[in-house]
Amino acid sequence: MESSIIFNKDFDSNSVYVMKVYNADVSTVWNYFTQSELLDQWWGPKPWRCETLDQDFKEGGIWLYSMVGPNGEKAYAQFKYGEIMEHRSVDWTSAFCDEKGNINEDFSGSKWLVGFTGVEEGVKITINIHYQSQEIMKKILEMGFEEGLKMGLNQLEGILDHH
Repeated sequence: MESSIIFNKDFDSNSVYVMKVYNADVSTVWNYFTQSELLDQWWGPKPWRCETLDQDFKEGGIWLYSMVGPNGEKAYAQFKYGEIMEHRSVDWTSAFCDEKGNINEDFSGSKWLVGFTGVEEGVKITINIHYQSQEIMKKILEMGFEEGLKMGLNQLEGILDHH
């Protein structure tokens, strides 16, 4: 059974809080958030799929990926990693870019902090996302961000349940 996702939007602080519990161990879920070959399996909403171009998972490193649409169309994005605390938390700045990683300044980076906490049921994932402005936050939500992220997080649950 799918565990529900909490998705709270706070327009006063330009931020989103997301929480979901997975029935798996912390190191497994950590790997699915931090290893590109595993991220490619669930990141992004179907029928789109994620394809990593390059990943350097370390502080200051970049994950550059494309979202590939059903007709082969591609949208590029990247994470720039900040602080990484193994199996506890990772933060990154997310931005849209081109295939070479040149950032689209109209959608300048949102800051993500993802926390991993062992709980009785498995792992509680918390995601705090902070946007540069309310305008950018609204734009990204209008692009279907909430539905897309929820779908991705549920896709991950489907993968973990089959392990």
